[in-house]
Amino acid sequence: MLTGVDVVREQIRVAAGGALPFRQQDVRHTGAAAECRVNAEDPQAGFRPTPGRLTGGPGVRVDSGYVQGDVVPPTYDSLIAGLVVWAPTRDEAIARADRALAELAVEGPGVATTIPLLRTLLAHPRFAAGEHTTRFVDDLMADREPQPTA
Repeated sequence: MLTGVDVVREQIRVAAGGALPFRQQDVRHTGAAAECRVNAEDPQAGFRPTPGRLTGGPGVRVDSGYVQGDVVPPTYDSLIAGLVVWAPTRDEAIARADRALAELAVEGPGVATTIPLLRTLLAHPRFAAGEHTTRFVDDLMADREPQPTA
């Protein structure tokens, strides 16, 4: 999203013995990108998996093995999708990711997702300032009041 280069395609090309069709100095970075890994999990219940049926919103790239109407089973990885956005600036990418998450819906009896937590992370001043660490989620969860789960 930042370079216009499909990195996976180029990795496959090189693995097959091919050469890259460009030089490193030809690669230009523009804008900012963000990916939100949407899981069918309940953060308030220790990230317990919560299966359900999927729906979605327009205007974003969603990398997923699921399509609308599929059921997320309880027996596999709870990752539903990687929601990827691009914008000219980091602040705009954060806003776009938040909008896309607000439009994304996952339906099913008792289903919970990481979408509310992801939106909380995106809105947090430490994240906006780029001052987060690998303990950011743990710290945030420790500061939150326990919420009843459905």
